[in-house]
Amino acid sequence: MKTTILFSLTLLFLSVTTVFSQTARIKGVVLDESFQPVENVSVSFEDKGATTDNSGFYSFVVPANKKITIVFSHITLKPVTLKVELKNNEDYEYNFVMKSNESQLGEVVVTAGNRKTVEGIITLEPAVIRKIPGANAGVENILKTLPGIVSNNDLSTQYGVRGGNYDENLVYVNEIEVYRPFLIRSGQQEGLSFTNTDMVQSVDFSAGGFQSKYGDRMSSVLDITYRIPRKFGAVMEASLLGGSLTVDAVSKNNKWTTITGVRYRDNSLFVNSQETETNFRPTFSDVQSYVTFTPNKRWQWSFLGNISQNKYNYQPLSRQTNFGTIDEPIALQVFYQGQEKDSYTTYFGALKSTFDVSDTFTLKFISSLYHTVEQEYFDIFAAYFLGEIDTNIGSETFGDVTFNRGIGTQLNHARNDLDALIFNAEVKGFHKFDEATLEWGTKFTREDIRDRLVEWEVIESLGYNINPENIIPVNDQPYNPYTGPLVPFQNIRATNFTTIDRLSGFVQWSKKSLWGSHEIWYNAGVRMHHWQISGQEIESNSGTVFSPRAQFAVKPNWDKDMVFRFATGLYHQPPFYRELRDFNGEVQSNVKAQQSFHFVVGNDYSFKMWDRPFKLISEAYYKDLTNVNTYTLDNVRIRYKATNDATAFAYGLDLRLNGEFVPGTESWFSFGYLRTEENQNNRGFIARPTDQRLKFGILFQDYVPNIPSLKLYLNLIYNTGLPGGAPSYADVYDYQQRLRNYARADVGFSYVLTENNHLRPEGHWLKKFQDVALGFEIFNLFNNQNAITNTWVRDVESKNQYGIPNYMTTRVFNIKLNARL
Repeated sequence: MKTTILFSLTLLFLSVTTVFSQTARIKGVVLDESFQPVENVSVSFEDKGATTDNSGFYSFVVPANKKITIVFSHITLKPVTLKVELKNNEDYEYNFVMKSNESQLGEVVVTAGNRKTVEGIITLEPAVIRKIPGANAGVENILKTLPGIVSNNDLSTQYGVRGGNYDENLVYVNEIEVYRPFLIRSGQQEGLSFTNTDMVQSVDFSAGGFQSKYGDRMSSVLDITYRIPRKFGAVMEASLLGGSLTVDAVSKNNKWTTITGVRYRDNSLFVNSQETETNFRPTFSDVQSYVTFTPNKRWQWSFLGNISQNKYNYQPLSRQTNFGTIDEPIALQVFYQGQEKDSYTTYFGALKSTFDVSDTFTLKFISSLYHTVEQEYFDIFAAYFLGEIDTNIGSETFGDVTFNRGIGTQLNHARNDLDALIFNAEVKGFHKFDEATLEWGTKFTREDIRDRLVEWEVIESLGYNINPENIIPVNDQPYNPYTGPLVPFQNIRATNFTTIDRLSGFVQWSKKSLWGSHEIWYNAGVRMHHWQISGQEIESNSGTVFSPRAQFAVKPNWDKDMVFRFATGLYHQPPFYRELRDFNGEVQSNVKAQQSFHFVVGNDYSFKMWDRPFKLISEAYYKDLTNVNTYTLDNVRIRYKATNDATAFAYGLDLRLNGEFVPGTESWFSFGYLRTEENQNNRGFIARPTDQRLKFGILFQDYVPNIPSLKLYLNLIYNTGLPGGAPSYADVYDYQQRLRNYARADVGFSYVLTENNHLRPEGHWLKKFQDVALGFEIFNLFNNQNAITNTWVRDVESKNQYGIPNYMTTRVFNIKLNARL
């Protein structure tokens, strides 16, 4: 490859000694009045110049800290003149439309780093999101390569951030909060992320220390904006994992626009690569539409709608897992009967209106309705055998089980139903002053949840029933006769009709100014959240919290382009329904809001290597948590204790170097260190379920020098093992072992058929497409055995208990076709 990963890592360490010139870069895409890319546009400044390629893209290095004039000219279109002054190492994007009857003059003066840099927000490019391979490709797949992100589940879109769990992350699409189903317990049941990547315009992510305008969660914010189309277009993808079709449409007067996407997903390719042989019939599908209406330049209406249906039919047949040591290899053989039938149907609709009262005052009205109907039904009987493996290489039975040392059975049953309706109504205001902004908002939410849980588990070993550990007298058969009651090992039965009313609001002030010759930016605000819990046979309860937050950033007047940031604040998480439900499925209305105090210090260092832009981003953080609602984590199912009986902390360091290691592409290398522990009832600090100590991630793009149409995309993650794999019934203080380290590499190859479209004659069939690519993907390239949990098997005779790892997907191959009109 043109630039190897090893070479790039070497240059990373050498970059600190490189001397950089006082230059900046301007880049962008030139379109015509039909919003088509314009090729061969001349971009010139004094005696320097560049030309746009067949996609209308240009890139041009200019002097920094100097006001210059750049001229864009074309043989058939009117020229465009741009006056610009950029800071040292600034990377500025200027996209525009060249007209046939009107010359244009613009002026841009870039001073401090952009708003997202000083706020500590990571911006992800939609083009990168669409190209990078992964078992669940999309926004969440890219997030998992970032430092501080905890995830070791191949088939899940869920993630934890800096010690938090999956429920502690805010997700917005067009400023509208979105939700995920409640009952999902396994990553392979999730199917599709809410976000349709083909509809995305921008993706912003904050891993902590975020502003008051964002809602009440303790860990992170994912803020996604869908694009508004400018012309008719379509995007299609088909692969062995499913397919999608997204269509853009615009009315003749340009006042109405719509994007509609249809997606289908089938995870059979991954599930059939796992140890358990199954009959697996999943169908994951959704339809999503984003409609805008702009009656005039001051007012815009938009509607976002989504219908999603996930049906998960699972019939396990058999499984064999080999574990143990070289000297004493052991195998678990399981033979199944029964099946699981789950269904998750969600309906989501949101209406948003944006009104520019004046040039300095904007009002927004947002309302949304989310409805989910979910059922989780299964009856699965498992007969298991613990056996010794023949290790004699010359034996005819080498690798087979030759002696069974333990026999048992297990029966799992569930009839769980949930119906939830969530309504939101919100008003937000934005005021702009000379160098400052004022933002405020108020929001009402009603959550109406109807939930029935009926699930139990019966376990026996060598014919003896195994009771829960808290049953007296203790069942220690066959050594002593047992005269106590025979009860299920686990038995949960609950019916909850719960209503939660919430009223929240925020106000914040942001200002940019000078501190001597240095540029500074600061933000201060406060949030309020009041909630009221009521329901049938539930004691009414309420609570109110206030969350002050602040950010400060400074860009010194140095030759080196650096921005320093500090953020702090109080972050509350008023309990959502799942956090109110204890291990027995009963709602505890007196659960308090969890509280986290954030301290974040960061630095962005922008520089150039090989005359291309790079940035080194570093952040150190500390979180002090009180009123902690402890939980257990099994795959992606979270079960809360609902007692607020713990304190906790999290601290760590995140580093990421990103830039154009290969010209015209973005890649990055990330490293994270995290430590998070909790103290339950003053029993001492132990690791939390998300205590992932070390994290390495690589996202890399390249192409073959002699075949530039052949692209390479690499997604590599290495995480040290998480605490876990303990039985759900166990005392976590007795089980502090960790799962094995997680390592996964996904690689994709894409041959772009439209790469040389400008050389093809008019009328060629590929001229109709902006992009056509044929791809080949290898998931889990090195075939690592990654474990998500442990299955615990008891042997009554030997009094031993074995934790057998549940391995994730093995190496899988996929082919796909992408086309864009």
